[in-house]
Amino acid sequence: MRSSAELADALPYLLGFYPDDSVVMVALHGERARFGGRLRLGIPADPSHWPDVSDQLADCLISGARKRSDRLAGILVFLCQEPAPGESGQDVKERLRPLAQRLRTACGSLDVPVLEALCISNGRYWSYCCPDYRCCPAGGTPLFLPGTSVMAAAAAYAGMQVRGSLKEMDARLAPRTGPRGADQEKALDDAAAELLPRMLQPNGAIAVQQATLERAAAMIHRFRRDTPSGSNRARDACDDALITDAEAATLILGLQDRITRDRAAEWMDGPDAAAALRLWRALARRCTGGYAEHAAAPLTLTGWVCWSTADGPSARVALSRALTADPDCHFAQLLHRAINEGLDPEPLRRCLRQQREEAEGATDGGTTTTRDRRQSAQRSAPPRPAKPTRPRGPRGGTGPGSRTTGTPGTRRAGRGGDRSRP
Repeated sequence: MRSSAELADALPYLLGFYPDDSVVMVALHGERARFGGRLRLGIPADPSHWPDVSDQLADCLISGARKRSDRLAGILVFLCQEPAPGESGQDVKERLRPLAQRLRTACGSLDVPVLEALCISNGRYWSYCCPDYRCCPAGGTPLFLPGTSVMAAAAAYAGMQVRGSLKEMDARLAPRTGPRGADQEKALDDAAAELLPRMLQPNGAIAVQQATLERAAAMIHRFRRDTPSGSNRARDACDDALITDAEAATLILGLQDRITRDRAAEWMDGPDAAAALRLWRALARRCTGGYAEHAAAPLTLTGWVCWSTADGPSARVALSRALTADPDCHFAQLLHRAINEGLDPEPLRRCLRQQREEAEGATDGGTTTTRDRRQSAQRSAPPRPAKPTRPRGPRGGTGPGSRTTGTPGTRRAGRGGDRSRP
């Protein structure tokens, strides 16, 4: 990287997404200033928190970087925020200047210089370190057009992906609101009233665990048979239409059991991984109203499958939401720490594969095994006809009356074949 423009352009490729409303810090190592550890945090809305946050960020990044390398060359700082109504990008730069200065001071107190601090806003960037208005004009410098820079070409050649903005990634996991959210909350109430008496019966908890895993296996098979296309929003709308409120409620409540959730984590690679990820995301969106804390289980499973399939940025977003929903979720805590420390998910995958193989080989007096559940789900799912009937109608309804799930030839489409949300 030879200029501030190239650094600003490289940021989304370093993170895997476009950061929104974020402080990003990147450590540089060695004589050639190689990119090392990096961290991101939302910009605190209250400026009185900036000094403490700056000290903590600097200490966290620098202490972690020194554990991995003896030669820490410096730090890059990026402040990314879009203008508020009535604000310009230059106004954002001036408003965030105290935060940039505090971050530079915090790193300097730990004997590590900030080599560059950039504000990125409204398609432009400004340097807090360069006083020369000939290269850093007061009005800012335009960013490269997406996909036109040398960094974009190198990233495409290397297979690196930028998975949209942080807000877009987060929105895919946000709970429903409005009338649809109220309908889902009622379905959760009904499912809870039905599930509790079953669990109080002798061996009721084991029966609920098995029923939940069987239902999840059947649902994953359903998702595999109906693969959507289009934008993320369109694909999510199609996934929402594949599962009714009652089905989602029963699965969400069943996954609150730790053993059931850990067994569901076995769907983390192979042909089931993509369908399982879509299912966990859909269930996370159904944890509405008073059931927001229940989202920790499907969000953790979402983060685990993302990490297992080499999508670290999406995994971090999902696990951050999981810890917000339930800060005491140990599985989410362990996964989040492992990702941040750059660990390999393969040892955990190997452990889960062994657990699955042991379960499939178990024959305890006719106990249903994982293989039995999968074969049963596949036998119960009817084959798709060659020319399915596609009735016209609005997409996104989740009640049984608006979609008959699992029936041949009832895959619904929106107006003109558009499968996006209304």
